Amino acid sequence: MAITENSESPSPELMLAFYRRLYPFKSIMNWLNHEHVPTKLYTHREFAFTLQGDVYLRYNSFNSVEDFKKQVCTLNPTRFEIGPVYTARPRDKRTIRPGGFTPLQRELVFDIDMTDYDSIRTCCSDAGICKRCWAFITAAVKVMDSAIRDQFGYKHLLWVYSGRRGIHLWISDKEAMELTDDQRKAIVSWIAVITGGKDTHKKVNARTGSRPLPPSLQMALDPLAHYFGDLILNDQDCFASQEGWEALLHLVPDRSVSENLEKLWTKDPSRSSTQKWDDLKREVKRIEKGSAQRLVMQAAMEDIILQYTYPRLDAEVSKHRNHLLKAPFCVHPKTGRICVPVDPEHIDEFDPERVPTVDQLLKELDETMVQDSPENEEHHFDWERTSLKPYIEMLDRHAMALMDEVRRTKRGADMTW
Repeated sequence: MAITENSESPSPELMLAFYRRLYPFKSIMNWLNHEHVPTKLYTHREFAFTLQGDVYLRYNSFNSVEDFKKQVCTLNPTRFEIGPVYTARPRDKRTIRPGGFTPLQRELVFDIDMTDYDSIRTCCSDAGICKRCWAFITAAVKVMDSAIRDQFGYKHLLWVYSGRRGIHLWISDKEAMELTDDQRKAIVSWIAVITGGKDTHKKVNARTGSRPLPPSLQMALDPLAHYFGDLILNDQDCFASQEGWEALLHLVPDRSVSENLEKLWTKDPSRSSTQKWDDLKREVKRIEKGSAQRLVMQAAMEDIILQYTYPRLDAEVSKHRNHLLKAPFCVHPKTGRICVPVDPEHIDEFDPERVPTVDQLLKELDETMVQDSPENEEHHFDWERTSLKPYIEMLDRHAMALMDEVRRTKRGADMTW
């Protein structure tokens, strides 16, 4: 069973109940602010709301968690997004002189969407997603999380399921928050390997000819080769159809090899993707060992593995500080699912089909509510009685790590006096 879009979005009544009783406003503030008491990281932060009827309100900002919750419950948005920290409070934008309102800080963010895998996944299409094609996202998270920690030294990475068919990454390290737009573009250029539109056959251009891959990609190749075998060849069987194997042959630079394979696969269309990949490896082994031709083909096979398994990023999301990204724990308006944090250590176990929906959570809450609780009681911790609890606790642990770092930094500064 695949996740598809609901025919109806969650009702305004359900959304309001979710915001009043379950949304973790305090946890979101702690994560964005890095401290318990609001600072400019929070008070100068932009929030943008999408209301019923696709009304879009930008440049909202808040002094406290209470202000934040009150406004959300008043507006009852279908979703809201988080933007950068500005030089002034976003809600005062109209009163600020020209040039006095600019983005200062923002998490380094990345967006990986299943849409970019539509040309190679075979189990679902369009808005659909299932546990099988989620494996593309799993491979991307494994590679990205390791690469960013190892190559850039960032520690505070928060992965968040988008609620439908993708995943977002928020990096909150101080150094990442302070990156300029040019520095963000440079990082994206370093990480992004898959380029070109749907009409571009070869999407990996990480080297010239048969030269070795950069060390960062070479390190990623072994785990991706594992995913290539399990996901591309066995599960998705990407080269089974004529369209699939013709796409593969477009990536084979040796014309004689591609012609031999085309004849074989046309004659025997029942060959599986694993068999076709073995056919390609046999053709390469027939080429003289150590020859330039064989080196080029070996490099091409590595590039094929990367093209089918390496993370496919929406690069524009990451390049600019003023980009807005959907807040964690929002409700996806098409599926009703919550945008929950994901543990990269256990990404293999994550199943998007089992992520709670707003309707499910409110039913869980109603089933566990104490019957004699006062009607007007504030519901600060209602989420603890629902399946949302482990996800909010994950965000709280992430926020606590950020707060601990701020405390260590302040203690270090005090000791220098």
